[in-house]
Amino acid sequence: MLAFIVRRLVSGVVLVFVISAVAFSLLYVSGGDIARRILGVNATQATVAQKTHELGLDRSLFSQYTDWLGSALSGDFGRSWFSGQLVSESLGQRLPVTLSIVVGATLLAAIVSVVIGVLAAVRGGWVDRVVQVISVLGFAVPGFLVALALVLFFAIDLGWFRATGYIAFADSASGWLQSVTLPVLALSLAVIASVAAQIRGAVIDALARDYVRTLRSRGLPTGRIVVRHVLRNAGGPALAVLAVQFVGLLGGAVIVEQVFALPGIGQLAVSATSQGDIPVVMGLVIVTAVIVVVTNLVIDLAQAYLNPKVRLS
Repeated sequence: MLAFIVRRLVSGVVLVFVISAVAFSLLYVSGGDIARRILGVNATQATVAQKTHELGLDRSLFSQYTDWLGSALSGDFGRSWFSGQLVSESLGQRLPVTLSIVVGATLLAAIVSVVIGVLAAVRGGWVDRVVQVISVLGFAVPGFLVALALVLFFAIDLGWFRATGYIAFADSASGWLQSVTLPVLALSLAVIASVAAQIRGAVIDALARDYVRTLRSRGLPTGRIVVRHVLRNAGGPALAVLAVQFVGLLGGAVIVEQVFALPGIGQLAVSATSQGDIPVVMGLVIVTAVIVVVTNLVIDLAQAYLNPKVRLS
């Protein structure tokens, strides 16, 4: 098991380095006249040239990347070229907001998907048809429409939750829960649709296996067979889908953050990319890559626990 973890960690570290190099190269090629953007259209050419030299943009790509990488390895991602704020400080303020809704949506989707997916596979009939309708709706309805509907009904009409804004958990636990509940619901619907359909199919396949018929012939109740045996075999594919959905939620959170006016990394990514703020964009790229690598490692460990054959891959 230790060798399995080491292999996954090494591959994850290599992946982060490759992503950083590719992202930096693309930003360097498509950056344009960043100094002119910072100083404005009225700045003289001499001032722009001086600013370009200060930022180090007149040096080679390799030199710029190695300097950035050396600082990044020590935890220093530099400062924003436009606001002057430390990138690490900016990410530290915004990342908890995004992770609150993304992790919350993933956990909610995992719990609900398992329940309705198993019910659809075991009960069949109208329960199965309802789950399939929910799955289709989850894929078909855009997330921003779900978010707007939740705001109009639960926040404006009923007044149960906050319509916009974010309250940190350290400031108020109840306020934090109110501010993230609707965004979590808006994000989780599509994930529930995808994962529930996967669990339903995997459980139906598992229930048709010979070992399940053998367990039933011994008089074991269906509930015990499903919980102790079927879910263990059906969990691997569902975890893989859930990991992909988690990564997708990091991107999908951008729209939800706009609807609910949440100060997450989505807004920061949009503004930094449009401005060409390379230090901020690179900080976002590395943080996102690390989150993806850690998520995949956790999923791999969970799959290795459920299926020992995975450890040999």
